[in-house]
Amino acid sequence: MSLRCAILDDYQGVALGMADWSVLDGQVDVTVHREHIADQDALVDALRDKQIVVIMRERTPFPAELIARLPELELLITSGMRNAAIDLAAAAEHGVTVCGTASTSTPPAELTWALILGLARHLVPESTALRTNGPWQSTVGTGLAGRTLGLIGFGKIGVQMARIGRAFGMDVAAWSANLTAERTAAEGVRLVTKGELLSRSDVVSIHVVLSDRTRGLIGAGELALMRPEALLINTSRAAIVDQQALVEALRDNRIGGAGLDVFDQEPLPAGHPLRSLPNVLATPHLGYVTDGNYRTYFREAVENIQAYLAGTPTRVL
Repeated sequence: MSLRCAILDDYQGVALGMADWSVLDGQVDVTVHREHIADQDALVDALRDKQIVVIMRERTPFPAELIARLPELELLITSGMRNAAIDLAAAAEHGVTVCGTASTSTPPAELTWALILGLARHLVPESTALRTNGPWQSTVGTGLAGRTLGLIGFGKIGVQMARIGRAFGMDVAAWSANLTAERTAAEGVRLVTKGELLSRSDVVSIHVVLSDRTRGLIGAGELALMRPEALLINTSRAAIVDQQALVEALRDNRIGGAGLDVFDQEPLPAGHPLRSLPNVLATPHLGYVTDGNYRTYFREAVENIQAYLAGTPTRVL
């Protein structure tokens, strides 16, 4: 008898085309869900008879309550090797094996620069005006050369950001709780305090992992330190920034703008202010969404299923 597998949140409808699922024929029956299932009761109905579930990053959380309601679940596969939306302890308690996949940090850094450049050069309003026969030039862009890029976090993505910033001729500063001057100096970057970074940077870009220590790291007080023309970029996790404080700062034009790829609730509800504020450039959590990453995610998801069926689970979290 074949096991039943569900793939969740395949927004683009590409999961089955990004890997060779035919190697599971006769062993696993696969069902794909393109639409996000936000209601837990509806999600349980969709997954009730599934032994395997493949999820994309943190689009659908798997808390203890949900796991307890899925007694058939044996194998849960997430893209990436870290997913804060899965209760790993609850999974272990219920005998659910959780596996991940490889992922690359290059795409999030690339998207971060798309947001910075889009905001700095007003690409959305200018492109919209061009397409709708609006004014021919209505904005004055901000150049990046000679400006200061402030990086909150200096891991893999932070280092990539610094190298690109320096290529643009920017002065780059960085801060995180345990960052050392030796590490930043090796990349031609200044180590500064958090307050100095916020008050002196023209672009503040966030690249720390969400944890108890970083949740709410940027609140009303931190936003008040920023220059009125400064840009805040967040492609990490929404909860690192106090969302209400950010909306208020943007509404009052206390900062120049925000480039956002992450939100407290995803998909972002219709009518949310971040959908319409004119000084926001927002994308629907596209940081990791590239053909290369997707091919890795789904190819290794198939490999994980094969390994599980063989009794030798791989990439276990």
